[in-house]
Amino acid sequence: MTGTAPQRMARKPVPEPSATSWRFWEGCAAGELRLPHCRACDGVHFYPRSACPACGDTDLDWVRSAGTGAVYATTVVHRSFWGDAWADDLPYNVVMIELDEGVRMVSAVVGVPPDQVHIGMRVGVTFVPRAGSHLPFFQPRDGSGPG
Repeated sequence: MTGTAPQRMARKPVPEPSATSWRFWEGCAAGELRLPHCRACDGVHFYPRSACPACGDTDLDWVRSAGTGAVYATTVVHRSFWGDAWADDLPYNVVMIELDEGVRMVSAVVGVPPDQVHIGMRVGVTFVPRAGSHLPFFQPRDGSGPG
């Protein structure tokens, strides 16, 4: 490994808001998890895109998610595939969260050791500042600790 931990942290990539995702990232900065909503079929979806994946309509707006859900899938990463910028974080978990609104998103669960994250664990969103962004991660809630 080279460099100090703060230097590695500074090199970690952060998402670049796009024409279709900027409202999502604006919500994260405001402490809100926002989901694209189709006015035609009344469905929500994730990830942000210019047309509804269910019906194809482009009349979209945004709704605030409750930010709660359950771990749908999880894995623990023991070897950084992004280089040494992530070395201090090892091991870490990567999860797919099924939000209570029915959509799934990839993230991580923070606040517990990675090997204690389990399928079905109830989680709530928390926003972690990183390099000028606020990234949506999840933490255990409702007594849904190790399982």
